[in-house]
Amino acid sequence: MFPFRVSRPSTRLFRFSIRLYCYGAIISFNSLIVRYSRLGQIHNARRVFDEMRMRNVASWNSIIAGYFQNSQPSEAQELFDRMPERNVVSWNALIGGYVKNGMLNKARRVFDSMPERNVISWTAMVRGYVQEGMISEAGSLFWQMPEKNVVSWTVMLGGLIQERRVDDARWLFDEMPEKDVVARTNMINGYCQEGRLAEAREIFDEMPCKNVISWTTMICGYTQNQRVDVARKLFEVMPEKNEVSWTAMLMGYTQCGRIQEASELFDAMPLKPAIACNAMILGFGQIGEVGKAMWVFDQMREKDEGTWSAMIKVYERKGFELQALEFFSSMQRQGVRPNYPTLISVLSVCASLASLDHGREIHGQLVRSHFDHDVYVVSVLITMYVKCGNLEKAKLVFDSFAPKDVVMWNTMITGYAQHGLGEEALQVFHDMCSVGLAPDDITFIGVLSACSYTGKVQEGREIFGAMKSKYLVEPRTEHYACMVDLLGRAGQVDEAVDLIEKMPVEADAIIWGSLLGACRTHMRLDLAEVAAQKLLLLEPNNSGPYILLSNIYATKGRWRDVAELRKNMRERNVSKSPGCSWIEVEKKVHVFTGGDSTGHPEHPMILRMLERLGGLLREAGYCPDGTFVLHDVDEEEKVHSLRYHSERLAVAYGLLKVPEPMPIRVMKNLRVCVDCHSAIKLIAKVTGREIILRDANRFHHFKDGLCSCRDYW
Repeated sequence: MFPFRVSRPSTRLFRFSIRLYCYGAIISFNSLIVRYSRLGQIHNARRVFDEMRMRNVASWNSIIAGYFQNSQPSEAQELFDRMPERNVVSWNALIGGYVKNGMLNKARRVFDSMPERNVISWTAMVRGYVQEGMISEAGSLFWQMPEKNVVSWTVMLGGLIQERRVDDARWLFDEMPEKDVVARTNMINGYCQEGRLAEAREIFDEMPCKNVISWTTMICGYTQNQRVDVARKLFEVMPEKNEVSWTAMLMGYTQCGRIQEASELFDAMPLKPAIACNAMILGFGQIGEVGKAMWVFDQMREKDEGTWSAMIKVYERKGFELQALEFFSSMQRQGVRPNYPTLISVLSVCASLASLDHGREIHGQLVRSHFDHDVYVVSVLITMYVKCGNLEKAKLVFDSFAPKDVVMWNTMITGYAQHGLGEEALQVFHDMCSVGLAPDDITFIGVLSACSYTGKVQEGREIFGAMKSKYLVEPRTEHYACMVDLLGRAGQVDEAVDLIEKMPVEADAIIWGSLLGACRTHMRLDLAEVAAQKLLLLEPNNSGPYILLSNIYATKGRWRDVAELRKNMRERNVSKSPGCSWIEVEKKVHVFTGGDSTGHPEHPMILRMLERLGGLLREAGYCPDGTFVLHDVDEEEKVHSLRYHSERLAVAYGLLKVPEPMPIRVMKNLRVCVDCHSAIKLIAKVTGREIILRDANRFHHFKDGLCSCRDYW
């Protein structure tokens, strides 16, 4: 009897131990499925599931949730359909999975077919509608709920705030039977978004329990509404601060341009996350402290794509285009994928430097990233191709995009104007009007500039006259400047003066500069001195009027007046911007300064090319024009000075390095001089090359001894 009595309890214990072991194993396997799913290793999670000898409903729920988590909803649905048994958790997992994958219609079909629902089912469906911005549908379902918990109320509250329906949100907030810290913080955020800071602060002050998110939300509200000092007072009394709190306060200072205070706060931060460092880089960039921005960049142990983007933007905005391109190349070598702002910044740099090779590369990246469907991106792309002198590609991009906005039309009109293609610019203008798009003030600047650059005086007069009466656009100072330039270029200088005197707006430096340029072209010394005096009053530190007037005096042989002007420049510390030109060869930009190529590693080769070109030009009948050389020196010195102008150095290098039949593209920071214009026409003829020169005003396409400007510039 004794053995029998002992065996029964031990058998029960053994069976219990087996069940306990199996249950523990299932839990372990389920945990492993969840872990693999979170790591994105859904194939390993499925292998564990398939190898399980025993599964419970939690096992099925785990693998189904894993498939949804890894964006494989069809596999999740297939497994759900095969489940031997389901509970409400299974159904809720299916709804939640479809909601997370943005498949709201399927989620609703599951919801409607559920044998039983609980508050989690209803809340998941309401949350789905809120996430998709379908707040009316969310509200309709919310009020049908047989029971609601604090999460349900908070989800609906967040939806109303998301839609900026703050008053409706406040009514719902007042109706809530229980208000947790999340609901109160949401309400604070809603009021702050609308600038209703007093109401936000009232809720904040009444909160029985605040967490760091509540404090940070209130601080963000103050900073976003330019109440940085109030935000700082609140920040100082916070019981605890995290990285987000410090960063919110820091960004409040940078957004208001208070960079010194931002810098002091940045130094005090116990931890400096990437987002705070990025804000500080941009902040230093705002005030031109590029070195300090670079110091922050160098100190960062971990840099994200926003860090590189910030540094590139600083370089781009402060005129360090070459450094921006070098930085972009370094970013790619580090394997950092450029984001949207980075690509836009680099495109702007490519346009400024006329770096066509880099521009094409960025265009390709935008296409691969599907950013090329964005209207702003397309406008920047068109601008880049225009400024790189590739009008054909600009037109292809323009034609391939629909619908076009006014910015894109304006870009094409301005592009044709800059390239001296007046007929094409006017045709685009008429096409724009024919599709029913109203031109704006920028449109007319482009159209009038096109008329000015191509001598279309009558067309320009008619368009200017129709601006207000037909197109309802009030002429601004810029439009009058275009008309003064149009008349002045055409030799109708007195009419230009008459227009200035009758203008309803005050003439600015651009208008007087246009008149002074016309006076130089047509040798109207009497009016040139008047225009120069006006310019010197408006812009006493601008070297432009001194240079233009000096050119006129030099042409007349009035060297004493030239010397007097140069003396005035020295006394006023006015310096002339040195002429420089650049050319891109194999994605590298080569810069040349007038009179000096010695800094270039291939200096001897460039000199030999200049000597060779000199001989070819003499044979072709070239006669140097030293009219505008400012110094009273002999003709030999003038010729030597002209030979080493920066654009000629760049053209010579282009002839050495740019293979035929590719055009040679040269950019210059100042207006090309008369002699270089004549010389480059002949260089294009004797070498059989196409040369595209972009100066400070416009493009010149040199080919077969002719220029696209038809010498009207």
